Formats: sequence, C-alpha cells, structure tokens
Amino acid sequence: MARNTSHTVIRGGRLLDIAKRTAASADILIKGDSVAAIGRPGMAAPAGATVIDARHRLMHPGLINAHTHGPGNLGKGMGDLWSLELLLTASPWIGGGRSLEDKHLSAMIGAAEMVMKGCTAAYDLAAEFPLPSVDGLSAMAKAYEEVGMRAVLAPMVADLSFFEAIPGLMERLSPSLQKEVESFRLAPWKATAGQIRKALQKWPFEKVALAVAPTIPHHCTDDFLIACRDLAREYDVGIHSHVAESKVQVVAGYQRYGTSLAAHMDELGLVNERFTVAHGVWLDDDDMKRLGDRGASVAHNPGSNMRLGSGLADVRGMLNRKVNVGVGTDGANCADNQNMYEAMRLASLASKVQGPDWQKWLTTTEALLAATEGSARALGMEKQIGKIAPGYKADIVFLDLHHINWIPLNDPVNALVHTEDGTGVHSVMIGGRMIVENRKLLTVDLAELARKAEASRVRREKITAPAKKLYTRLEKVVGTFCPGLAKAPLHIHRYGASHHHAH
Repeated sequence: MARNTSHTVIRGGRLLDIAKRTAASADILIKGDSVAAIGRPGMAAPAGATVIDARHRLMHPGLINAHTHGPGNLGKGMGDLWSLELLLTASPWIGGGRSLEDKHLSAMIGAAEMVMKGCTAAYDLAAEFPLPSVDGLSAMAKAYEEVGMRAVLAPMVADLSFFEAIPGLMERLSPSLQKEVESFRLAPWKATAGQIRKALQKWPFEKVALAVAPTIPHHCTDDFLIACRDLAREYDVGIHSHVAESKVQVVAGYQRYGTSLAAHMDELGLVNERFTVAHGVWLDDDDMKRLGDRGASVAHNPGSNMRLGSGLADVRGMLNRKVNVGVGTDGANCADNQNMYEAMRLASLASKVQGPDWQKWLTTTEALLAATEGSARALGMEKQIGKIAPGYKADIVFLDLHHINWIPLNDPVNALVHTEDGTGVHSVMIGGRMIVENRKLLTVDLAELARKAEASRVRREKITAPAKKLYTRLEKVVGTFCPGLAKAPLHIHRYGASHHHAH
C-alpha cells in the first residue's frame, strides 16, 4: 500500500482489550512507526493520512516468539523420535554444511512463517559452528529486515561439546567413536567471546538487536560463562540460556556443580532482569523463586517440551513466584512449526493435564499476556512492543472475523488462544507498514524461497551424509545412556506419565 504521508488511520476495526475480554470498535491513528492515538470510530485524522479499512477485522498486538532458532528452519521435519540429547547429537547432520546464503535462507524461512502466522518479533538463538561470525549473524539479521520483522538475535555459544558436557558419556563411546566425536569440538572460549564482541561493537541493524546465548550452562566452562556475563553487561544486552530444559541437564548439573543449573548461573552473576531461561521444565521452587526475585524471564516452549519428551513445565509455579513468562515455539527442527497461536494453545492445554485442581490451570488471558507482554519483556522491548497503545510500535495483526475460526465471536480472548490457528490472519502490520496484506506476504516471493530451499537441501544432503551415518552409530549409545541418567531420583517430577518414575 502506497504511503503518501507520515500518518495512517485504521478505521472500522474491532480492537482487542485483553483485560476486559472485549473487542469494541475503535479507530487507530499511526504516526510514522508508532501508535499516536486510539479513538472512537470516525475519530479525526490529519488531512491526507493513508486510510486502512479494517471492517470485519479483529486487531490484536503482534505475537512475540520468546524462543526460536533460525538455523532450525532448514531442518524442518527431519526427525521423529528424538529427545533433546538425541537432537544435540544430530546437530552436525541437521545443521551442517551451511553456507552464508544458507544461514540467510534459513532465517528468512522462519521469519516468513512467523509473520504470516501473526508473529511480529522473535528471540532467535542462532548457532554457527565452530563459532559465531559477524558475517553469519549479519546474513541472518538481513533476512529479518528483508521480511520486515523485529528480532533479537543471540549467537548460541559453548566451549564444551555435548559429549564433553555430560559426565560419563564420553567413556561410554568406543575408542573409534571417541575419535570421531572430536569433530564436534568447539572453538576455545576466548575466540568465541572475541567474535561476539566484534559483532556487538559495530551492529548496523535497526530492527534486529543482539544478545548473548551461552547455550546450556554445563556446556560452558565457568570462565566462558563469566565472559558472556561481562559482554552482556558492557553492551547492555540480554543473556538467554537453555536451563533445566531436560532432566538429563539437571542431573548433569548436580553432578558437575553440586547445585542446580540456575543456582550456579546465579552464583556467577548471570541472573538478572535481562536474563532469560529457555524452557525451565525442571526448575524447582527455589530456582523459580531465585529467578522471580532477580526479575528474570522464562521462555515457555510447550510444543518443544512435549515433542522432545522433556516434560511439562510448572508455569503456575513460575507465575506464583513472580517470574516473567514469555511463550516460544522453539526451532523448526524440534518443534516443527513457528506458529505462536499453536504455542499459546499448547501453553494453556499443557497446564491443564498436570492435575485436577482447575483453579491452578493457566487461563487464556495468562497465555495471551505471556505471548505478548511477557515475551516483549524477555526481548528487552517491553516499552515498545507487546500491546497496542499510544507510544508503542504499530505492530498489529488483523484477523478476519468472517473466517470460520471467528464464527460466532463469543469471548475474543478464549477464541484467540483456543480457536485461532493462524489461518484467520488477514493482514499483519509491523511498525506501521503492511507486511502481510489480504493473506499475501508482500516482502518475500515464496515460490523463489521454495526453489532456493530445495537447491540448498540437495546440496547439503551430500555434504552431511557422513554426519548422518555418524548419528545413527551414536544414537544407540546416547539413546541408552541419557534415558538412564533421566531415571536418577530427583526431588521434582515433570514427566507427563507416572509410569516413567516407577523405576
């Protein structure tokens, strides 16, 4: 849509009010990239303002994905039965052979899917092997900017391989396999920290910010965790880490530190209001209290937690202890889609199978607030995005009220979380600019994207064939050793089925 002035007025739509659970008619005046005013239908607007007709549309704040992995998009649908530990073992196969163009392409596929499904910003933990590069991060950031989406991009880093990080695992491998997993070895931490610093020093992107992601605490030496903490402090950026995602991680953490992972990170000074725990399925009450007291966030990824068999996170426990909770999809290689409507619905449903005390279940209001305001805070952008209000960025999703998902329209908050699945998205505006209009993504040629993705797949399949073979050999060892660790007694229980802890 041609924009001839700095003003846009949206007329005739119904604006979601989450607190009141209503969607009354309202007009929205936008100046530049932000909401200037919200008023009654027919409110005055400057002469020559661009008019957007939003009749039969429900307007809600853009959903915000608190945790994803851009590089995972090229690995969509590659595996079925894998735990988190098997997924990590498979990473050289599913994530290997990436050129700079592949890194750009993978981020673009995810961004395109997210905006088409009503998501306007994401926290993307992006891995490059053996260490992050300014070129790689820039290629990914460019993809978000080209699509027109906001992102916080966090290089996901470690200085110990998965096989070095899990106590006793390396010893279980045959001497020949031990030799082969040398190929998983990461760069020394000083080199990795240097690369992150280089990116932080001169970061030219406007819609994409940087953060730091020490991937899993015990995959990092303490020296490296401290270096990540200091970089985040120096450049005032967030820290995002997979903490207590699986029971294996927690057991490994106790073996290594004698404390929980969250307690160890807190001792090292990483836990503060800019700190986000990814998953947090196996956090205990003390961990949650620690996070809440420090103003930290948890990115709750219910789809991935179930898909990888990690368990059911205690989100009510987190909220009770004042933890800020956001909602995420996780990567497409382990949670399949980048659909935040589904993630909200699963957040609601996962809470409801944890016991008969229905007053403790998550409400649809809580799920929706987590996927908007909660995620915005995790991204460090709570003053800019997450709600439709004067002074906030004009990131607005327009749902089609004539779509079957919205017939009839009873309670709009319930319907948004439990009924909408992304198919009702009509248009999506980010920063006052239409990115999706009448169900068409305006910034990307999807046919061209499909062609490039297929060419990339064919090329990488050849390159990663040896890594795939190695995975099948490692699967037997990892697939028995790690579930064995997960059967160790622990003072909390987060699996869905009680028969798992009868051993």
